[in-house]
Amino acid sequence: MGYLAELVISGLVIGAIYGLIAMAFSVIYKATGLVNFAQGEVGMLIAYLSWSFSTTFGTGALGVVAMAVVGGVTVGLLIERIVMRPMLGEPVFSAVLVTIGLAVVLRSFVILVWGASPQKLDVGAADAVLRFGGIGMRSSQIGVVGVLLLCVLGVWLFFQRSRFGIAMRAVAADEKTARLMGVSTAQVQAVAWAASSVFAGLAGVFFAVIYNLSPELFALGLKAFPATVLGGLDAVIGSGISGLVIGVAENLVGGYVSSTLKEVAGFLLILVVLMVRPFGLFGEREIERV
Repeated sequence: MGYLAELVISGLVIGAIYGLIAMAFSVIYKATGLVNFAQGEVGMLIAYLSWSFSTTFGTGALGVVAMAVVGGVTVGLLIERIVMRPMLGEPVFSAVLVTIGLAVVLRSFVILVWGASPQKLDVGAADAVLRFGGIGMRSSQIGVVGVLLLCVLGVWLFFQRSRFGIAMRAVAADEKTARLMGVSTAQVQAVAWAASSVFAGLAGVFFAVIYNLSPELFALGLKAFPATVLGGLDAVIGSGISGLVIGVAENLVGGYVSSTLKEVAGFLLILVVLMVRPFGLFGEREIERV
């Protein structure tokens, strides 16, 4: 029983990181209809920026998280303004290819600036162990699950209660009609890129604190993508929850079946789910595929 609990808890931790990246994918898709294949690289870049900030100024956990948020907003707005806004009106396929090119550029930039050697993002109290019923968890592991749940709640409130959130939903439903109603598509997309980069940045920072910081961190994007598909490309909250499902499923398969199958467990799960619900667990039926 203790072994099962450990697998589930560690699955929830990595699942929370998947969930944050998956929410980043979904926010971009909901606002622009694009799949951003540079999402993992964006998270990696913000994690390195936070590491440099932490080692330079000696900040603690709150400073690193704050840097991830500020860095995420800045990086997201820069990408939207410099890279993606010139692609407005261009074919979706071309815009998706731009995100692939952006991924390669960001990966090379990180290695050029910070090198390829792994680094330790030490934020002091992150390694403090708390015990619940005989099972120990580091404070950083509890923190990432808590941050995911806060992000899910914040996104729900944003889309349901704020005028801008309703405007984003209008753009997602019918962009031309939304423009005729006075909604600024450019503003909506800028906010979407900023929000998605914050989610990716938080995921990258927590992964670096709990595991390690290296250029291999970009692979988080590929590992988290099944959670986006499972939840539904256009379902931001569903993607976050599906991240937890994928993380726990991977750990259970790795612990009880085979460590080799652990890496593909998420993809096997989405194959089964998509055969029953092609639009994902929480997605809408009519979605545009890219």
